[in-house]
Amino acid sequence: MSLYHEAAQILDTARKGGGSFKTIVFSKKGWKSDSKTLFALTTETAKWSEILSEVIVKSELLNNQKQITPKLALLLTHDLLLSKNGIALPAKHGLALAITRHKARLQAELKKAGLHRGLATIKALRIHVNGRTTKPSHPRWIRVNALRTFLAEQLESTFAEYKRVDDLAAVVNAGSDERLIYVDQHIPNLIAVPADCVLTTSTAYKEGMLLLQDKASCFPAYLLDPVSAGGDVIDACAAPGNKTTHLAAILASTGESSNYTELPKIIACEKDSTRSSVLARMIKVAGADRTVSVKHHQDFFKLQPDAKEFKNVTSLLLDPSCSGSGIIGRDEGGVIVHVPNTLGPKQNAPSRGKKRKRAAVSVSAKVEPANDTEAEEALPELEDDKSKLQSRLESLSEFQLRMLRHAMDFPAAKRITYSTCSIYAQENEHVVIRALKSDVAVERGWRIMKREEQVDGMRRWHRRGDRGAVAEVLDVADPTDIGFDADQIADACVRCVKGDEDGTMGFFVAGFVRDDLHGSGRSSNSQVIANGHAEKDDGAVEEEEEEWNGFNDGH
Repeated sequence: MSLYHEAAQILDTARKGGGSFKTIVFSKKGWKSDSKTLFALTTETAKWSEILSEVIVKSELLNNQKQITPKLALLLTHDLLLSKNGIALPAKHGLALAITRHKARLQAELKKAGLHRGLATIKALRIHVNGRTTKPSHPRWIRVNALRTFLAEQLESTFAEYKRVDDLAAVVNAGSDERLIYVDQHIPNLIAVPADCVLTTSTAYKEGMLLLQDKASCFPAYLLDPVSAGGDVIDACAAPGNKTTHLAAILASTGESSNYTELPKIIACEKDSTRSSVLARMIKVAGADRTVSVKHHQDFFKLQPDAKEFKNVTSLLLDPSCSGSGIIGRDEGGVIVHVPNTLGPKQNAPSRGKKRKRAAVSVSAKVEPANDTEAEEALPELEDDKSKLQSRLESLSEFQLRMLRHAMDFPAAKRITYSTCSIYAQENEHVVIRALKSDVAVERGWRIMKREEQVDGMRRWHRRGDRGAVAEVLDVADPTDIGFDADQIADACVRCVKGDEDGTMGFFVAGFVRDDLHGSGRSSNSQVIANGHAEKDDGAVEEEEEEWNGFNDGH
């Protein structure tokens, strides 16, 4: 029977950051199993996965039944122990026989798991599990694609039956049967609807008129304001393409009132072959193929800034790999999918005085994809993992800094936006200050884009950078004068906090500008950057893969 195998596939996609269960299940056609059944099974199993992983590991099920994978074990154990109707398989089915012969041991371990939490009955344990799964604290953000349609047109068609409200909180707190819509006050053509609303089956979504994109993810392209620079644009880390198509929509919308005889082009770089194909597909569906030129299999670091083809590049959008610590689940309110490992208690026993490893591995089930959704990483939780986290952040920040300095080396560049979906200052304010102090920034005249210089919506955004984080690396005695104090730089940076009243993911973005395109020669430092990026430095962080789940963007 395909139910459990398809449900295992959904869990696998979710744990890799490929989207919410609702999006994964209902946006795909061709399931052999009933979609509603798949959705119910996967969401309930995810809610119970921490406890079930513990039960499975302690029962040594995976050691004794090699044909059962960890995700199948979760699903089968859930139905065996917790479903009213039991396992949805014939009694003599191989999987049914494999799991039911361990029923007594699994029940005993479930009982122990409850007692360990101070819960004596399954009913009490169920209340405990359901109580931890809260309603999403954020809406479903939707960008109306100006390349295909207009906001007014969508309000009168796709959202004709929705009631418009002026308070985002009303959308967040809406009941499951309420159809409310909020038009954002910061980003043009951005709307919010309740998280329960499914739009992936609508004609507007399928035809690229509507793109699921977190509000924070819209900040980089909007802040870049590429029309003001008057030239071509490079999107350095483009796939799957939400920010790229947003750039194209901005150019098309504002270009109509400009003096352009033809719109500038957007050069979209993607080094992975599979993701290059995904990028090209999205650009076509979104109607951006006349503006965007996809550089398939192209590593941004291997672009030569002085090359003739980049002589008109005046704007660059950088959204590099990061820790993903700002990404949160949406439809399931941040549900974590815990997957049991394949070793039982005996194999996991500590040796030589080392700390015992956790029995289960957990990875977040994301709602929206990404890079425009980047897969969130399972951040270290044990004391001895803190050093690993710090080491990883150091490697990532070096990678991010090199990308920024490389972007600053393009001769005609006037504007750059740098963004991450990270909550850590090491990847955000610290990278900004280090970039401003770099040789290439000083030589070419780069500075921070002041708040008063930003486009209206970003200027009005209330959450700014962390002054303390800026001050940590801004040495007032440093002979390199970057021209601004900690307060000014923090005020120039934009932050979003995940899960707060603004309804966004955790995010950071900063802009860089040049007032005068002076200094055409390269410093020795920038020469190393231009030529050295083709080679892998010791400890360098390769740009990581992101999961694709349709035309939406958790990041």
